[in-house]
Amino acid sequence: MGMSVHCDIVSAEDQIFSGLVEMVIATGSEGDLGIAPGHTPLLTRLKPGPVRIIRQGGEEEVFYVSGGFLEVQPNLVTVLADTAMRAEDMDEAAAEEAKRAAEKALANKTGEFEYSRAAVELAEAAARLRTIQHLRRKSG
Repeated sequence: MGMSVHCDIVSAEDQIFSGLVEMVIATGSEGDLGIAPGHTPLLTRLKPGPVRIIRQGGEEEVFYVSGGFLEVQPNLVTVLADTAMRAEDMDEAAAEEAKRAAEKALANKTGEFEYSRAAVELAEAAARLRTIQHLRRKSG
């Protein structure tokens, strides 16, 4: 058994995961991060997309976060997400529809506010789809 660190994944609504992990993989504001036991403490903003954890024993779990923060302390990794859910609980058809709606809103931009909101919605929908596709590749 490899070294492990405690990881919590929480959203505004609920605690999604709490347990020992060998690694946390996420996309921070400056790029991809791989957090293993003994990692230097840090705090970074997370981009919307998948957060992967490797549990003790090597089993991988995938979560979707819509953004938030990742904090690394000596014995704890915390993902504080605006929205977080297990990838297996996500609905691909709903994510595709959200992407199409955001693309349509971008094409019909009527003002700066609507354009910005549509761009954010498109980024989140694309991140949901990437998360679902990663889960499908992993199990396929």
